[in-house]
Amino acid sequence: MRVPLDEPAWWYRDSASVMARCMAPLAGLYGWCATARYAGATPYRSRLPVLCAGNFTAGGTGKTPLVLHLCGHLRAGGRRPVVLTRGYGGRHAGPHWVGASDTAGEVGDEALLLARSAPTLVARDRRAGARAIETGAAAADVIVMDDGLQNPQLAKDLTLAVVDGGRGLGNGRVMPAGPLRAPLEFQLELADAIVVNEAAAGAGAAVAERLRQRFDGPVLRCATVVAGDAAWLKGQRVVAWAGIGAPQRFFAMLRALGAEVVEAIPFRDHQRLGQADALRLLDLAGQHRAALVSTGKDMARIGRGTGALADLAAATRVLPIELAFAEPDAERLAALIDSAMEGRRG
Repeated sequence: MRVPLDEPAWWYRDSASVMARCMAPLAGLYGWCATARYAGATPYRSRLPVLCAGNFTAGGTGKTPLVLHLCGHLRAGGRRPVVLTRGYGGRHAGPHWVGASDTAGEVGDEALLLARSAPTLVARDRRAGARAIETGAAAADVIVMDDGLQNPQLAKDLTLAVVDGGRGLGNGRVMPAGPLRAPLEFQLELADAIVVNEAAAGAGAAVAERLRQRFDGPVLRCATVVAGDAAWLKGQRVVAWAGIGAPQRFFAMLRALGAEVVEAIPFRDHQRLGQADALRLLDLAGQHRAALVSTGKDMARIGRGTGALADLAAATRVLPIELAFAEPDAERLAALIDSAMEGRRG
């Protein structure tokens, strides 16, 4: 079961709510299926180290920025990472190497964004994907797996679970009664470390502390920050739009950077915009005499659009973001990565 397009607000309220209790039987069945699927599998052990960035819950947590961070760290150390992703939202089942001519409709928006940072292969069957990387990317020396914490097809050497520092684990229930993708205790056993992604420095301290009480491994904290100069936003009137897992986090970041957000337009996660959507955004920007701002993932989804979509792409400025770890946690993450790599070498 993949992340739903619209998360129910009650997922992040009291676990004893009427809706959560009504959904409890389905949640129990879904949780049982998730654990049984894992227990009955024989994972494939790639000849390359596999680093996985996943999450415990449905919805946006910052998993894609973490994959990009891992690739950057590996490249800085002289490694040659290849990203393995399911290609959610795309038609290709794979294995398929993401190329310059691919569109979001073919491989998904996340795959297009990731391919800008490292060679990227789309494969719904992760075992087949790893084998394709082994035979088709002679220079590769490590696989960075985008999502798949609960996927049993491929053995991992390091598994990082990303948690949204603002929303945490919601009501603590399994889908559809809550946001968890499987029972929490089961998922904690699959993770080697947890990364709490804070919308701003210090915003996830309480979530991190609660996780430390239940998890024996490292709980690291990072902040989502702008990659580059954001001075142009201060005092700028903007129409912000985003079709990501947690658009409100993006809108809040713009306000924190000093932008005057005159309109904040959320779309469903991974939603493909149509000509009417593009015209609406362009009209709003004209009415407010404001700049259009969105995310890199949204712009990747527009791709080579025509008509109003092409006009929207030309008029929209992207706010690039990245994850920043405080020095103690940056060192701990680097040590985890190095240990996974050295462990396979030995």
